[in-house]
This record gives sequence, structure tokens and C-alpha cells, in this order.
Amino acid sequence: MEAGVIIFTGIFGALLTWFINNHRAKGAIRASALPSLIVGLFFYCFPNLLSEYLTRHIPLVFIGSSFIGMVSINIISKWIYVAISGIVFGLIYLNTGTFFNGFGGALGTTACIAVLVAIGLAKLIKHRGIKKKNSVE
Repeated sequence: MEAGVIIFTGIFGALLTWFINNHRAKGAIRASALPSLIVGLFFYCFPNLLSEYLTRHIPLVFIGSSFIGMVSINIISKWIYVAISGIVFGLIYLNTGTFFNGFGGALGTTACIAVLVAIGLAKLIKHRGIKKKNSVE
């Protein structure tokens, strides 16, 4: 159940930030900072509302997934790819542990990977898969 909550948080954080950034024209920084602050303060004020694991990790996942939502609508134009990025972010977060320590920002690195996966998936779907080049012999 905790894994499901982490993945849902990744999806929600990415979509909320993307919506505020691109459809309410508040800018990427404000779109990420305000919801992240609200989530962080909520769990700071109510630490016993959920399990200790979720209280500690939901704000981190939300902040990290909000980095996904900072992407321009010119790069990812469909909300479904933002949601997929949130899922990928949550899965990477759950399975890496301390792997990204020392990379200058584990949450940002994970968000970047998640966005690149979604962009690649969008390109594959748009071009209907990978096509072989005709080899000249």
C-alpha cells in the first residue's frame, strides 16, 4: 500500500505542477514551490497522520515529482505523458535507495530520467515504433 501511495504522490505532484505551470501561467518555479511548500508544511504540522515512512517520504516524492511538472508544454504537451513520468519517478524512487547520492540532486536526476522516458515513449508512439534503416550493401 505504501508503494501505491508513493506512486500516486508522484503522479499527483507532476500533474498539479504541470497544470499550474502551463495552464495557469504561474511559471515553473512558482508552480513547483507553492504546492511543495503546502505539502511539506502539512506533514510537518501533522506528523502522526500517516505512517512514519509515508510522513517522511511523501514530501520528498512530491517535491521531486514537481520538478517533472516544470517541463514546458512545448516539450510534453499531453498530460498523460506527465502522469507516466510521475509513475516512472515513483518507481525509480522506490527502487534506488541511495544509488543517486552524490549526483548533485537525487530528486532532480530522477525527475530528469522520468521526463526523458516519457519523451522517448511519446516519440515511439508518434512514429509507430522503431524503424530499421535500409542498409546499403
